[in-house]
Amino acid sequence: MSLFTPEFGLAFWMLVVFLILFAVLAKFAWPAIIRSMEERAAFIDKGIEASRLAQEERQKVKEEVQALLADAHRQQMDVLQQTERLKREIIAKAQKTAEDEAKRISESARLAVEQAKRDAELQLRKQVASLSLQIAEKVIRKELASENEQVKFVGKLLNELENKE
Repeated sequence: MSLFTPEFGLAFWMLVVFLILFAVLAKFAWPAIIRSMEERAAFIDKGIEASRLAQEERQKVKEEVQALLADAHRQQMDVLQQTERLKREIIAKAQKTAEDEAKRISESARLAVEQAKRDAELQLRKQVASLSLQIAEKVIRKELASENEQVKFVGKLLNELENKE
């Protein structure tokens, strides 16, 4: 049983060594450990804050993109309405011409005018489809890096559409 019950001298020296080791650790090691833990906590807090700011920025950019897409859609609808109006005007003019020609020319000339009217409608539809595809292609291809570039890009597209008309 003497193996399990230490003597007083051994217990005393173990206590002295423990207290010396405790004092050294308390003086030198623990402040460094606590300081590094606090630095790590501060680093994690900064990372969380940066993540939150990045998420807010991403949300703002997402809202801006949605607004730009809505604006582009509105502009596309305006262009389509203008082309529809032009189409109606062209059709109205073609109908007027067709009626005048029908009065002056025989039945065969009337058939030729109707064929020309169908060709004009087909060509107009192709032009409208081509313009819509060109606008969609340019919007998709262009990288929307900043608001300034986005405004420039939309202005450029509008100028190109005006020049083609």
